[in-house]
Amino acid sequence: MEDPGEQLVGQYLKEIKNCDFVEFNLQTKKVQGEIDVVGINSSEKIVYICEVATHLGGLQYVKDNQPDNVRRFVNKFEKDIDYANNNFRGFKKVFMLWTPIIRKPKKETKHNQLRDLKEIEEHFKEKYDIQLEIIYNEEYYECINQLRKVAKRTTHAMASPIMRFLQIEEKLKKVVNKN
Repeated sequence: MEDPGEQLVGQYLKEIKNCDFVEFNLQTKKVQGEIDVVGINSSEKIVYICEVATHLGGLQYVKDNQPDNVRRFVNKFEKDIDYANNNFRGFKKVFMLWTPIIRKPKKETKHNQLRDLKEIEEHFKEKYDIQLEIIYNEEYYECINQLRKVAKRTTHAMASPIMRFLQIEEKLKKVVNKN
């Protein structure tokens, strides 16, 4: 079952990126593991491959008591790239890492999340010539606001719990502000 962060990403792909197909927690056949969210915009022939880390304290993966953000996401995206290349020939491939909160590092911190993101991004640029899209902090918040705009102008009941919540919130603002 997808978590709220994955739901949000899936709805963003549907509503903003016009994907006509979104799959959550896709189990790949050739490689062990799963991809958090895959969206396909078939008319534009674009596939979005997304990993989602919904942690309120930022990325703080550890293994053997050591920071593990870089290794974890390099391994995940390398599997994702292999999956996309084998299954979506002729499609533009967009690889995204979504995480709502990345903490700004203190001096000489052991868990420097910004440094880790840069290292992950550089790895894929150098090794595969892929520009990994990393959505966090302000950009993540802006994506939520884009979904709010969709919810605000939609009058029918939306099936997604995330979109229905945003829709209720937007409609409620009108009522509360009138009183």
